[in-house]
Amino acid sequence: MTSTSFNGLSRRALLGAFAATAVTAAPTFAKAAGFLRGGGDIRRIVMYSGRTGERIDTIYWIEGKYIPEAIAEINHFMRDWRNNKTIQIDARTVDIMAAAHGLLDVNEPYMLLSGYRSPETNAMLRSRSSGVAKNSLHLKGQAADLRLKSRSVHQMFKAATACRAGGVGKYSGSNFVHMDCGVVRTWGG
Repeated sequence: MTSTSFNGLSRRALLGAFAATAVTAAPTFAKAAGFLRGGGDIRRIVMYSGRTGERIDTIYWIEGKYIPEAIAEINHFMRDWRNNKTIQIDARTVDIMAAAHGLLDVNEPYMLLSGYRSPETNAMLRSRSSGVAKNSLHLKGQAADLRLKSRSVHQMFKAATACRAGGVGKYSGSNFVHMDCGVVRTWGG
């Protein structure tokens, strides 16, 4: 992640300063998805990847608008790490992830296990596991598999389900939760 400097301050520092002052007067938006109403006018996502060693901590939405540079960072971060291919990640999925993270009341970043999956990666994973869907929403950049050390799979599942937006899968045996912006549904044990 690169930072642009303005008189000694990085873009990220400027956004952080803005966010710190704006949070106190954060209005809600009637047009916001139900799970985000009351969430104020700033959205942030914090993740790391055990596969690449990368971290992301970005404010990606301010005052009703997505920040294109932050979305581009998220797209790169959530790429298929096996072949470095990227796709436009559906911001609705990022919104669900951020909302669930907020409900969990943690400072710990998500560990991203899988974001975008290229067709080649999805086919390889399907050949190894019956739990990988042929038409997975990971192929469309609409899903993420996530883990938190400080919260159980059940706690993460309940938080994501409380958003009532998209699919939520509980994979207790593999210690992760799947979140997507598809049809509202749940599965797993």
